[in-house]
Amino acid sequence: MTKTIALSLLLATAATAQTPTMLPDIGPKFEAVTPAADYIRREVMMAMRDGVKLYTVIVMKKGTANGPILLTRTVYNAGKNTSRNPSQSITEILPVSDAEFVTDGYIRVYQDVRGRNKSEGDYVITRPLKGPLNSTQTDHSTDAYDTIDWLVKNVPETNGRIAITGSSYPGFTSLMALVDPHPALKAAVPMSPMVDGWMGDDWFHNGAFRQTMLDYFTGQTATKNDEDPVAMGHRDYYAEFLSAGSVGGYIARFGLDTLPGVKKLMEHPSYDSWWQGQALDKILGARPLTVPTMLVVGQWDQEDSYGAPAVYRALEPKDTGNKLLSLVIGPWRHSGVNYVGSALGVLKFAGDTGLQFRRDVMKPFLDSHLKPGAPAFDTPPVLTYAVNADKWQRHDRFPAGETVNLYLDDRFSLSLNAPAAKTAHDDYVSDPAHPVPFVPVPVNVRDRTVWGPWLVSDQRHASVRPDVVTYVSQPLKAPLQIHGQPEANLFASTSGTDSDWVVKLIDVFPEENSAQPEQAGLQLGIGMEIFRGRYVKSFEKPEPLTPGKAERYRFLLPGVNHVIPAGHRLMVQVQSSWFPLYDRNPQKFVPNIFTASPQDYQKATQGVWRDTQRPSHIAIPVMGGAAAARAALNN
Repeated sequence: MTKTIALSLLLATAATAQTPTMLPDIGPKFEAVTPAADYIRREVMMAMRDGVKLYTVIVMKKGTANGPILLTRTVYNAGKNTSRNPSQSITEILPVSDAEFVTDGYIRVYQDVRGRNKSEGDYVITRPLKGPLNSTQTDHSTDAYDTIDWLVKNVPETNGRIAITGSSYPGFTSLMALVDPHPALKAAVPMSPMVDGWMGDDWFHNGAFRQTMLDYFTGQTATKNDEDPVAMGHRDYYAEFLSAGSVGGYIARFGLDTLPGVKKLMEHPSYDSWWQGQALDKILGARPLTVPTMLVVGQWDQEDSYGAPAVYRALEPKDTGNKLLSLVIGPWRHSGVNYVGSALGVLKFAGDTGLQFRRDVMKPFLDSHLKPGAPAFDTPPVLTYAVNADKWQRHDRFPAGETVNLYLDDRFSLSLNAPAAKTAHDDYVSDPAHPVPFVPVPVNVRDRTVWGPWLVSDQRHASVRPDVVTYVSQPLKAPLQIHGQPEANLFASTSGTDSDWVVKLIDVFPEENSAQPEQAGLQLGIGMEIFRGRYVKSFEKPEPLTPGKAERYRFLLPGVNHVIPAGHRLMVQVQSSWFPLYDRNPQKFVPNIFTASPQDYQKATQGVWRDTQRPSHIAIPVMGGAAAARAALNN
């Protein structure tokens, strides 16, 4: 047989051979062919000191050499974060916020924390540091240390300098890396970090439980993977929580009391040692500050407005000469810094504020610490975006404003003058059967267009209710700039034995605005917060309130840089429910509101006091102090 004939027979046999019908169609892992890709993407199972391996993805442009590493440790799926689109372009497979870095020589690393997605080990939400609450020898601080150590030794393309960043939970892991930092960790940019889940971040605010976050617990702990929300369909959250009778009833209805994370919350309704031992501002405040750190948060962060300013307050005294610590507040929702920042709700800003920060501030800051020979960067100690003035402003401290008291006055007005009346109060009836919604009903928290921008939503739906008392100024004669965290000083009484108090500081837009009609008459929240009455004397040991007795409630509103233009008015709203974002207060003292029965919920008459002995007011940090406030308010 000639070679020609043999070759012809071989080709004919190959042509007629068929793939077996029952050969499984899902076989070994499919590797996408990316011959024209401009990047290298590596997946690593990285061993920690206890042998547990964490799934880690390393991405860089082809040809990278001596590149700094930007690390994020996440619960939100490292694999998906590094393969967002089936593309051959590095800027397409990564989040938009990475573009400025990976196109300039940075190596981007994402890692699943232990127990989540493709990482081994056990997952504990915001895993505490090893010690009284964690009997193991590993935590997010040790895992960050071991990860950085591995990267320095095993990524040949790096220059050995690493920064850590991330928003929300990854903001928390960024801060945890600072507890015992690896020598190669040269900078940190924690964004909207989860710092204290009881005082003011995700789970509680001043003792009031954020029940809409229960979806988070199923998404995080029902399985190792992402997104497994409570199976309540797409019904109205307001009606669904109300029909359950109590937050405990809702938890039982959907079986959430089988989740260990939810059980822990129910067992620790007060600010006990369990919460105090996890508070990162206290933990970091007790340690030296050695790593240059830029804290970032949005003025309208609907999830973690507390953390960044709290850490700033704890660490700022350690930063002699303003060399290591800075605070940035932008006009963003939660994690909005990482997206297009040209608008939020009906508000529009001067350009893409997210890009402006990442390109003009964050990257030069990181370059100066991670790239040898990079230009020095004069890092602003405090950088905030002046809302309504549409510009970034640099200051040496936060707050930059001087405190001025804005008093609740008669005829439901506001004044810079302390009240003269010996006895004066305004009353309303709070009925748990008809709580004040935080946005107009129906409420779908899973709708991103509702949840993301809700803090800039119009508050007129609340100001017209009889169970909301509203105080409003005359139109301002001159602009008034608030820079810092306003403090509510509310003297209030209840006919019950427990109560919630919600205080809102609001910018009221003029009734006519032909250029932007969607803003006409807008009641825009500058800062809004809640306080659970049982904790007025002690966060750790709640007590019943004395019916009819006015107590003083002092609590901070979120940090802002907000300019109220001339012609706008200032408004303060006070109410006793904020539903279904927060669980209803029964208004009858019970040991644990999680276990309250439907019969415990009762109406109460609430009093807001404004007299010489009980002068309810908002302490606002004003640029220019009292003189600027009097020029604006004309009193």
